[in-house]
Amino acid sequence: MGKEIIFSENAPAAIGPYSQAVRANGTLYVSGQIALELATGGDVQAEARKVMENIGHILQAAGLDYSHIVKASIFLKNMDDFAAINEVYGSFFTSEPPARETVQVARLPRDVNVEISVIAVE
Repeated sequence: MGKEIIFSENAPAAIGPYSQAVRANGTLYVSGQIALELATGGDVQAEARKVMENIGHILQAAGLDYSHIVKASIFLKNMDDFAAINEVYGSFFTSEPPARETVQVARLPRDVNVEISVIAVE
């Protein structure tokens, strides 16, 4: 199995020992993205939009777009933000949205409100 590391200068660099994304056998695994620029800003919709834009930059670096996403995982600091996140997230998938789960977690890196990871296929 060959693997290719994908990196976009338009998305935040990894804050630990991991890659922004890895392509293996026609599948792209995008690491959890956060809105570093907006950390602890409090505006969950602005954070979600920036996270989705960061994901878009990484997809673009791999020659893909949002339509290639087949699975998303959303991690929320507060499940009360579910509707607000859905509004932003849904605007990136106007038809045939990917499979997904959304869970509340105790804490996220840099104390952000939302983290999203995705899997895309070519």
